[in-house]
Amino acid sequence: MRTTARWAVTLGLTAAAVCGPLTGASVAAPSSLYAPSALVLTTGHGTSAVTATPERAVTLNCAPGASGTHPAAVQACAELRGVAGDFDALAPRTDVWCTKLYDPVVVTVEGVWQGKRVSYERTFGNQCMRDAYGVGVLSF
Repeated sequence: MRTTARWAVTLGLTAAAVCGPLTGASVAAPSSLYAPSALVLTTGHGTSAVTATPERAVTLNCAPGASGTHPAAVQACAELRGVAGDFDALAPRTDVWCTKLYDPVVVTVEGVWQGKRVSYERTFGNQCMRDAYGVGVLSF
């Protein structure tokens, strides 16, 4: 009798697992099924991250939703998704005119983008040139 009861329970659970989605029953997906995307962006005056003192740092979380201390987190996450998280693919806007005054600004990005480690550093000629890259990821 015990074997029959085990088979009945196993058959019932299998039927529920297979037929449950067909009946319209929904099961909430666990929140851990997304790849993490959490970044720390820093900026400071200088020619490299080694010599520059960070003047400002923001956090940017893009999964499962946009959040963090970045002033335009939703826009920044959308822009990064558009370039698949490749900061080198961010192009300067054509509608911005910057002076040629050399006052170097360095930006660093550390963290994880869709489960992959990110380490990025770039030096711009001045703050205007930094802000002109992309729509708003580096404007903070």
